[in-house]
Amino acid sequence: MKKIPYLLSVLGLVLIHSCRTSDEMVAGDQKDPGVHDQIVNVTHHDGRPFSTGSSSSTGKFVAGQGGSVLMQGFYWDVPDGGNWWNTVKGKLTDWSNAGIGAVWLPPASKAQNGAYSMGYDPTDYYDFGNYNQNGSIETRFGSRAELEALITKAHAENMQVYADIVINHNSGGQSEYNPYVGSNTWTNFSGVASGKFQRSYNDFYKNAYGNNDEGAFGGFPDLCHANPYVQDWLWGRDDSVGKYYKNVMKFDGWRFDYVKGFGAWVVNSWNSGVGGFSVGELWDSNVNTLESWANNANSSVFDFAAYYKMDEAFDNGNLNVLNDDMMWKRNPFKAVTFVANHDTDIIYNKMPAYAYILTHEGYPTIFYRDYEEWLNKERLNNLIWIHNNKATGTTSILYTDNDEYIARRNGYNGNPGLIVYINSSSSWQERWIQTNWTSQQIKDFTGNSSWYPTTQGDKWVKIQCPPNSYSIWSLNQ
Repeated sequence: MKKIPYLLSVLGLVLIHSCRTSDEMVAGDQKDPGVHDQIVNVTHHDGRPFSTGSSSSTGKFVAGQGGSVLMQGFYWDVPDGGNWWNTVKGKLTDWSNAGIGAVWLPPASKAQNGAYSMGYDPTDYYDFGNYNQNGSIETRFGSRAELEALITKAHAENMQVYADIVINHNSGGQSEYNPYVGSNTWTNFSGVASGKFQRSYNDFYKNAYGNNDEGAFGGFPDLCHANPYVQDWLWGRDDSVGKYYKNVMKFDGWRFDYVKGFGAWVVNSWNSGVGGFSVGELWDSNVNTLESWANNANSSVFDFAAYYKMDEAFDNGNLNVLNDDMMWKRNPFKAVTFVANHDTDIIYNKMPAYAYILTHEGYPTIFYRDYEEWLNKERLNNLIWIHNNKATGTTSILYTDNDEYIARRNGYNGNPGLIVYINSSSSWQERWIQTNWTSQQIKDFTGNSSWYPTTQGDKWVKIQCPPNSYSIWSLNQ
C-alpha cells in the first residue's frame, strides 16, 4: 500500500471538511438531501408545556417540565367479572412512579348489557355499580365503592382521572309510543334506578326540536341536546351528570365519545359549566376539521392526523410524511397524541411512534396493552422519563428523508430540550445537525448510542442512530 497518497487524501478530506458550510454538513454526509435539509420551525409559542390544569379534588397534580403523560386504562373487552377497577387501582403506584400523570377510564355507569357492557351503551348515568338494573348490580368493571377507591388512590398518587363521557346516544330504555315517529321507540328511561335524568321520547330525535342533529350512532336513541331539559341534566343543574361526576365522584376531566354526533357547542357548554380537562374523539384525519372543532368546543382533541401520518411513516417506509400538517403543529396545547387505543390499532412499528409522540408537543397517550402486555415497558418508561424531563420548548425539524427523521425541541425556562433521531433503515446512520448548545457534551438518553460527542463552537455536532430504532440527545447533565 502506498502510504503517502493515502495521507494526502486524508489531509484533503480534513481540509474539505473544515471548509464545508453548515448547510453542506447536514445535507451531504451519507446520502442526497431528502424533503428538506434546512431547519423548519413547525411550532411558534412561548415554549411552555401542555397543561391539563389542577386536579379538581385535591389540587396536588403537578406536571413535569415537559408536561404530562396520559394512560388509557383499558382496552376493548377487558375481562368481565367486576374486577377491572381493582386491577387498575393496583397499577397506579407503578404508573405514577413511571411518570404517568393521568388515567383515562372506560364509561363508568350502568349500560344496557349490565355486567357485560364496555359502557358505550349507557342507561343510567348515576349507577356506578350500586343499583340492581340491567341484570346486575356491578358494572363490567366493578362496584361504585371500587371505582371511588381507584379515584382516591389515583389522587393520592398525584394522578388525574378522566371519565369517558357518552352523551351522543343512550340504550336500555323501555318501549313507548313516539308521536313524532308514529310508532314505538326504545326511549322510555323513566324507570332508571337512580331516579336521576329520567328521559322520554321528547329527549331524543326525532322530536319537537327537530328530526336529527349532526349524527346518530348504531341505531341507538339519539339524545337531543337542543332540549333545555337535557342540557340541564347533562351540565346545568347542581346534580347534573357533569357536576356529579366532578364534585361527588371526583373525576378531573372528560374524554367525550363520538363528538361527530353533536355540535361542538355541547362540549363547550359542558366545559364552561363544569370545568376540568377535556378531550374529544373526533375520528377524522383532516387537521382543519380537528382544529375547527377544538376551537369551537374549547377542548383538546385526539390528533388523528398525526396517528395516520405515523402509520404511513413507520409502517410504510416514508418518514418524509412527518413533515405534513398535524394537530400538534397547529395547536400543541389542544392536541392529544396517541399510537393506539381501544378502537383502532393499525400502527405495527410502535416503538418509533412512541418515541415520536413522547418527544414532540401535545399530550401523549400510552395504550394499556402496549404498556402492560405487548411492548418493552422499560423502553416505554425511558421515553416517558425523557418526555417529562427533556421534551421542552418549540419544535424544529432538522432533517428528513424516507428513512431518517431528526427534530429538535428548543428548550424552555432553563431546560435544554432535546434532539430526536429516528432511523427506519437497516443500518446505522450518522448526521451533522445544528443544536442550541455551544461546546457542550451531549449524550443519548435512550442508551442506544454510546457516543458522548461535544458540540462545536458553532453548535454543530455529529450524532448517530441505530438501525430500525431511535436516539434522543440532550446535554449530559
